[in-house]
Amino acid sequence: MFRNNWKRILLVLSLIQTILIAATATSIWTFAGESELLEADAAIVLGTKVIGNEPSPVLEQRIKHAIDLYEAGYVEKIIFTGGTTDGAAIAESEVSRDFAIRHHIPEEDILIETQSLITEENFLFAGEVAEENGLSSFLVVSDPLHMKRALLMAEHAGIDAHSSPTPSTEFKGFTNIAPFFAREVVCYMAYVAVHAVI
Repeated sequence: MFRNNWKRILLVLSLIQTILIAATATSIWTFAGESELLEADAAIVLGTKVIGNEPSPVLEQRIKHAIDLYEAGYVEKIIFTGGTTDGAAIAESEVSRDFAIRHHIPEEDILIETQSLITEENFLFAGEVAEENGLSSFLVVSDPLHMKRALLMAEHAGIDAHSSPTPSTEFKGFTNIAPFFAREVVCYMAYVAVHAVI
């Protein structure tokens, strides 16, 4: 009898876990398609890997999207985020800034922070840069599947942020998308769980 009760409890817990994972995955996938094209003070571009002194293909897509937003008049400034990661010799934000300048974005309209190593820190230090420069509304630029977690982090950082995912992504095909998507589901659930406890 006792053993049967435990089996039922474990079955119920397993079912609840499966439902939570499925609901989270659906939410992230659906949110990835949302883009809020509205005017804001600045675009916050979330950093990611660089290769030497050049942006990785993923980071390049983010920079190019921010440039498009700037040139279309949606933002007046671009804040590039990201410190020195993966043994790189130069910060992600510095690589992003240099790329944007080469693509005719005025240097005076580019702001950077070079301290962050993770997404939460991207927003923490971008928020400090924004406050120093009197900026209060933002479009967040990242990959579509990263946007739901990113916007939640921005909210927790007290940043008035709106979603502006890259229209194209380097994560193409099942073999590329699946690991990234699975990671996002796990990271989102872990982030929510941690903040529910705090």
